[in-house]
Amino acid sequence: TAESVREPSGIIEAICIGWFTAECIVRFIVSKNKCEFVRRPLNIIDLLAITPYYISVLMTVFTGENSQLQRAGVTLRVLRMMRIFWVIKLARHFIGLQTLGLTLKRCYREMVMLLVFICVAMAIFSALSQLLENGLDLGTKNKDYATCWWVIISMTTVGYGDMCPITVPGRILGGICVVSGIVLLALPITFIYHSFVQCYHELKFRSARYSRSLSAEFLN
Repeated sequence: TAESVREPSGIIEAICIGWFTAECIVRFIVSKNKCEFVRRPLNIIDLLAITPYYISVLMTVFTGENSQLQRAGVTLRVLRMMRIFWVIKLARHFIGLQTLGLTLKRCYREMVMLLVFICVAMAIFSALSQLLENGLDLGTKNKDYATCWWVIISMTTVGYGDMCPITVPGRILGGICVVSGIVLLALPITFIYHSFVQCYHELKFRSARYSRSLSAEFLN
């Protein structure tokens, strides 16, 4: 709205959007292959990060600050949530996010294996908890979903404390669930960690080599 634009946060947002828009336009103009530029994932993310601001401004201008704008509030909130793509834009300049993306790309099998481990353990321990621990303090009628939630929280050692077993067999099962979660999570995470370190050094070496090549071209 017009009032939000006058606020400091609105002014900062407008400046950032203007900067991002100018950057995208300049990069599009100087790019040799326009079709390849449009198909690049990071450029698509840039477009998704910029577009919601202009759409929300246009909706505010055409609908006005009245009941029509309130009816469009859900759409505006969804568009504003797309501003999370601003964070992904940092991957272009931040080696840490590049390392994370490359690690997830190379370790997708380990990630799937981790997900399978968690799902299998969740099915086993949730069934056992309902069998051995009828007195589980769930506080809800949907015991199937609640026991799955309890298993996930226990295996990841988060332990919110919103539900807990109150009988001896249930507490023994809870201890086994916690220890099993530590073991199951440690196996694939070790491979992911080593891949992350390898990707980090690889990208760092590539960045240093690129900087040296630019320096050599500048000196020549």
